[in-house]
Amino acid sequence: EFLLKLEQQMGDLSQIKIPSRIIHLPMAFEDSATLGAVERYQESVCAKAPWLPNNVDFIQRINGLDSREQVKEIIFNAHYLILGLGDVYLTAPCAVPIDPRHRLLSSKYNPARTFTAEGTVGIGGMYMCIYGMDSPGGYQLVGRTLPIWNKFKKNKQFGDKEWFLNFFDQIKYFPVSESELEQWRADFENGQAQIQIEDTEFDYAAYLQLLEDEKDSIAEFRAQQQHAFSAEVGLWKESVDHQEHLITEVPDETDYSAYAALHASMTGNIWKILVEQGQIVKKGETIAIIEAMKMELPVYAADDGTVKAIICRAGQTVHSGEPLVYME
Repeated sequence: EFLLKLEQQMGDLSQIKIPSRIIHLPMAFEDSATLGAVERYQESVCAKAPWLPNNVDFIQRINGLDSREQVKEIIFNAHYLILGLGDVYLTAPCAVPIDPRHRLLSSKYNPARTFTAEGTVGIGGMYMCIYGMDSPGGYQLVGRTLPIWNKFKKNKQFGDKEWFLNFFDQIKYFPVSESELEQWRADFENGQAQIQIEDTEFDYAAYLQLLEDEKDSIAEFRAQQQHAFSAEVGLWKESVDHQEHLITEVPDETDYSAYAALHASMTGNIWKILVEQGQIVKKGETIAIIEAMKMELPVYAADDGTVKAIICRAGQTVHSGEPLVYME
């Protein structure tokens, strides 16, 4: 009731103009960190899903586009208007393309990823997000850009705050190679590079005029998009229940009581196993790595010995205290 009263006091907003900045950010489209996060998900969480093995191919298909190049063109042509901050972590933006013909639709991962690299750009629903830190996530991943959080405020473009983006900023990407982005990221984080920022305004009346002037092409785009989206959902429903593709385990009933067990220190997913059966290892050597959300936790050999049995595998969910490897 209180909010409704405030809204009524605002009066006619049809001609409102809101201060805005156009933030020009470099993006490496489908860089190795982006593709690596998808591959890691496929190996450790879910082996088969509509968005696998490639998120851009999925976005192309579910939006009825002719080629994956169209996905790239739309992403780099769009002006993403920030409507919220903190969508994931550390003021990650929740941004929508101003032009409806740039609003790519997608579903989110289910189950979610356990890892997404900081600076990764994703699309979920019709929203674009930049991950502010290494974190779990569910958006479809398309590339990587600059850090949007700077704890030590080394770059003057952050001003007196740790976060870079503001409400009603417009993000406009420009393409760079992965090596160029790595240089951009290092220089920007340490205050040695500045990006182009244009002061402008979001003109709501002009936006409504755009919708009117382009209503036919917008309607055509939305119809094509909805047809493709419905077809994709139909195919998914006809296929085997996707939950069956989750990586599951068969209990091992073997008696390993003659050997010493190395246990999981906490609940998480096995990311890597670094030894083989029969391998001789030294005390303190890393046997495996457990991933728990955004942490990677090594499992160390408690003594010198020989690996007699490995009863876990990459991608498996393990619980605290559960045996992973048996040693002699």
